[in-house]
Amino acid sequence: MKNSYGSSVSVTLFGESHGPEIGIVIDGLAPGIEIDKNYIDKKLSLRRPQGKISTARQEADEYRIVSGAFEGKTTGTALTILIPNQDTRSKDYSATKDLARPGHADFTADEKYHGCQDYRGGGHFSGRITAPVVAAGAICQQILEKKGIVVATHIKSIAGIEDKSFNPLCPETEGLGDKYFAVLDESKEAEMTLAIEKAAEEMNSVGGTLETAVTGLPAGLGEPWFDSVESMLSHAIFGIPAVKGIEFGMGFGFADMKGSEANDNYRMENGRVVTATNNNGGINGGITNGMPVIFKTAIKPTPSIAMAQDTIDFKKKENAVIELKGRHDPCIVHRARAVVDAITAIVLCDMLAQRFGTDYLR
Repeated sequence: MKNSYGSSVSVTLFGESHGPEIGIVIDGLAPGIEIDKNYIDKKLSLRRPQGKISTARQEADEYRIVSGAFEGKTTGTALTILIPNQDTRSKDYSATKDLARPGHADFTADEKYHGCQDYRGGGHFSGRITAPVVAAGAICQQILEKKGIVVATHIKSIAGIEDKSFNPLCPETEGLGDKYFAVLDESKEAEMTLAIEKAAEEMNSVGGTLETAVTGLPAGLGEPWFDSVESMLSHAIFGIPAVKGIEFGMGFGFADMKGSEANDNYRMENGRVVTATNNNGGINGGITNGMPVIFKTAIKPTPSIAMAQDTIDFKKKENAVIELKGRHDPCIVHRARAVVDAITAIVLCDMLAQRFGTDYLR
């Protein structure tokens, strides 16, 4: 099982949903980077479940940095973050361990790992493993913000209810990082929340989309072809459980446009190269052009639902019916927002370090 991403700045994930601890190793960080633990705490709180719109599983996420930091700064060696699992109910999964939960990785994991995988709570495939990702991403976000680079995501839609879009030329990112339910149009929060609560009452779930903006990136970051900005971000973001789609700028909307509508015309503004529109999401030829990088991510409905569903018993090789017990999210879109921010920050730190050297991040 490969669990690593990155070249100059790399991360390795480990742990299972119901194991004693989960964690992440960040390698390649320059020495002397200050670590603000309050900032990490804040980002972890944005991923944590709250109220009726989230799972009842409550984890404090009391992380420990056990290597790679000394007296509040990185040492330049591998930085390791550990987070204990404290609120587990493994018995909820015993009765259905051989039944393939629809939408989950139970069957595919059994095929790949020959029955040796930890099935409790989805094991290593669980969204629980995103907690250390958020902690690591928070360190990377601190680094980027000191360089004037801001990563911010809002909930674009839930259950078909749409928030307004970012202004592609000047995204409204201020204050988004402090919101638990991050929408641009505050009136949409109650409507979306009601839709999530209704799905929970029906023992069902809903999905949605997120829209991310990155401001302050220099032009010239990225490579053509296989290491383009789109390629690298997509590679990592598709690693987030439940992500099933991503589009940059106008994305699939380009299919219905003419070239005269789609092209972003260049002009000089106060001695700086800018574009009149930002349909391409700040990227041309796989390389940043200095405009905000804008992309959307599709999050599928939480596959764990309490309704009876047809499935198979993959040990007995026969058809079966499954009714899930336990604690599950009726929607994970609002929680996934913090994970998308974290992954984006990790990818950008890696790409910046490749382009300018690891000491650039100091």
